[in-house]
Amino acid sequence: MIPLAPLGLGAVYGGAFSTMGRYARQLFGAMGAGLALLFAATAVVFWLAYLGIEDDWQALFHADDPSWDLIRPIVFAMVVAYAVLMLLTLLVNSFLSAVSPVVLEHAVLGRRTTFGAVWRRAWARTPSVLGVMLLMYLLIAIPVVLFLLLWISLIVLLVASETLLMSPGLVFLLALVFLPLVTWLLVSFSYAPAVAVLESAGPVTALKRSFRLVRGAWWRTFGILLLTWAMVAVAGWFAQIPLLFAAPQPAPDAYGPSDEPPADLGEFFTEVYGDALPGLWTYLVLTVVVTLVIQMAATAFTQLVSALLYVDQRIRREGLGESLARAAGHG
Repeated sequence: MIPLAPLGLGAVYGGAFSTMGRYARQLFGAMGAGLALLFAATAVVFWLAYLGIEDDWQALFHADDPSWDLIRPIVFAMVVAYAVLMLLTLLVNSFLSAVSPVVLEHAVLGRRTTFGAVWRRAWARTPSVLGVMLLMYLLIAIPVVLFLLLWISLIVLLVASETLLMSPGLVFLLALVFLPLVTWLLVSFSYAPAVAVLESAGPVTALKRSFRLVRGAWWRTFGILLLTWAMVAVAGWFAQIPLLFAAPQPAPDAYGPSDEPPADLGEFFTEVYGDALPGLWTYLVLTVVVTLVIQMAATAFTQLVSALLYVDQRIRREGLGESLARAAGHG
């Protein structure tokens, strides 16, 4: 299914699609279960946040002149809920990034595996992948923060000198300096999740190992990853087009500014959508399901391509193909 030899572009994409097809139950089962946990945790977090501010929300909804004292607890609760959600999302995304290399570990040898084995192995390597992602974000944040600080400083100077017309050009020139640096970092560390899983490496070791493997093959890696991201973006966009036309429309005699305010949000949506309200809930559920499926497919494909590029570099530089062939021959 995956040639144990230097991989061309066709072999990389063919291996990714073959792995997704042969190990679909294990791959998408584990990823779907991870996303289901994230969805459940998100619902619980925001439900708890809403219970804490329910009275404040109702008071704000019926207030003629909302004050900051009325808005503050709502803003605080939403910020806390959003922060918790971001942490949970980062954790689950790290798990999703670990699933594909775990499945590929069996695919390159043609071995069977189970959902339970993939689930346990992926969660075991999630802390290391999480560390890799946090370090990557930190390294990428350094040039981004420098860019923002420099941009703000230039804006202040331009405002003081009354030469605002020069600011767009300066921002463009700054972007030409910092954007290639961010891109170089992203590509140089693109193998790190696969290294963290397939070599059981720690976060720092995985980043160093990825940097060494990409060195000398940066442009090839960049080109294939860019093509992969473009394919995923276009496919995801086409998959969501039907949802844009299927959205239910508000009722013609919907709630207007001159009408009496509804008693609660449920009554508000009933007045706005009328008989189309059941269709609205169906549309929202369908949108969530389609979004989750697209995210799973996109994450699986991009991570498999990145992991196969990692395997390709090890085959080219370290003779990994011979070792894998011997391991596959022994079953």
